Amino acid sequence: MENYIDLTDIEDLQELIKEALQLKKENSAAKLGKGKTLGMLFFNPSLRTRLSTEKAARLLGMDVMVMNAGTDGWALEFEDGAVMNSDKAEHIKEAAAVLSQYCDIIAVRAFPGLKDRDKDEMELVMNSFKKYASVPLINLESATGHPLQGLTDGLTITELKSTKKPKVVLTWAPHPKALPQSVPNSFVEFMQKLDVDLVITNPEGYDLNPAITKDTPVIHDQEMALKNADFVYVKNWSSYQTYGTILNTNPSWTFGAKKLGLTNNAKVMHCLPVRRNVVIDDEVLDSENSIVIHQANNRTFAAQAVLTRLLSPPTPEGGVEKEFPVQEKE
Repeated sequence: MENYIDLTDIEDLQELIKEALQLKKENSAAKLGKGKTLGMLFFNPSLRTRLSTEKAARLLGMDVMVMNAGTDGWALEFEDGAVMNSDKAEHIKEAAAVLSQYCDIIAVRAFPGLKDRDKDEMELVMNSFKKYASVPLINLESATGHPLQGLTDGLTITELKSTKKPKVVLTWAPHPKALPQSVPNSFVEFMQKLDVDLVITNPEGYDLNPAITKDTPVIHDQEMALKNADFVYVKNWSSYQTYGTILNTNPSWTFGAKKLGLTNNAKVMHCLPVRRNVVIDDEVLDSENSIVIHQANNRTFAAQAVLTRLLSPPTPEGGVEKEFPVQEKE
């Protein structure tokens, strides 16, 4: 694995999930990152992504450097040929090159503007780092995807499923703010690669990018979609068609006990943070059906598996050499 920017960087998803589960049982790659540095750049705030990735790096023996681009007053120019006579003091060409000297892996988080769909889909920040950095890059959430969260979700469902092919429902829920499609996009892409029966349900006007949903059924009747579900992933996103806007705040889409009763005693998921009694009701979040904390814990092991792949030297045959080195007996 050269980078971890989206799902296409994973050669074998099932194998990577297996490695993450093994790391959860035993930190068998504890010395792999010794003498290596992970640099994390946040153009937008983070809690779980930041802390879980930092913990994952330290479990591998890495040093970690963190920079908040907004609060630290570091403004970068990403446009080629720009006349830099504004507040942006450094170009990505120099910044990425310098960071590549300081860091063995660079991880970047940059949200969409939710104003210009074409511009957001260009993934200017992530692709600029990919172009000008000379070390591996990790996507900590971009304008259109959150592959670490997607891997975590795939790991969680694989770990907790009780049937060979569970029914998994991604349901939209109301939210007072316009949120990106990044998390649902990655969730759909990862579920399409796993042996699950995936269904998406959302109000009219909230269909995700058809290039991502492809043949996955999209049902605008939430109660119909939820019937016999084994896992329910509750998440808000702003409109893709009327880009970045809020078209609906109907509380009837909030996931509560009545909706849970339509399912096959489903396990309820959310990437967090979650607005209680707006997105999901207290009675569901505080029930045994909620696995949101378990899901959040798995963020560490998903990140650890990715870092392990990026740190492991390739073999002459193109594989990975000793991703999980055996610990020597004393």
